[in-house]
Amino acid sequence: MKNHPVLLQESREHPDPHESLNPVPVYLHWLIGILLAFCVTYIGASQIDTPSSWGDGRTRAELVGARPAAGSKVDGAATFSSNCVACHQSTGSGLPGVFPPLAGSEWVNGRDTTVAAIVLNGVAGPLTVKGSTYNGAMPTFKAQLSDDQIAAVLTYVRTQWGNASAPVKSDTVARMREETRSREGPFGGDKELQSLK
Repeated sequence: MKNHPVLLQESREHPDPHESLNPVPVYLHWLIGILLAFCVTYIGASQIDTPSSWGDGRTRAELVGARPAAGSKVDGAATFSSNCVACHQSTGSGLPGVFPPLAGSEWVNGRDTTVAAIVLNGVAGPLTVKGSTYNGAMPTFKAQLSDDQIAAVLTYVRTQWGNASAPVKSDTVARMREETRSREGPFGGDKELQSLK
């Protein structure tokens, strides 16, 4: 029986692993405690109002966005972020030579009917803003945005980055939508827009 092959194989096997009753080492308790204390201290000492220059230059107010005007259900800042920021940038400074700035723009701060017509129908061709010529193309938004959305985003743009113009009402946008209904393409830059200025 001693030479039975099964018993010989079992004698060569290691015992099955099992949990031990050994306690967690004391140094590991200390290490976890120190890390936890460091995390709590770090979070408690963090400054939530760090200068915007540490990031991309946006202020906290720009990141939070303007609250919708009383009675308005559309957030102009959110509409701007999702439709306009790629070209005009979060600072309203645009891209030199391609997309014009909105900050201090005579078009933005001009007649509300003109800026509404621009957003509804877009612009293609040379456009002069603040003495510089831009030759980018602005798409039409009349099919993508409602009158309320266009009014909200224009009101937002006309009150940011130093602009201080009157809000744009949705009925103004609706009127310009009707007046330019037959228009099939974007405005041809300065050449066509001067008559609306």
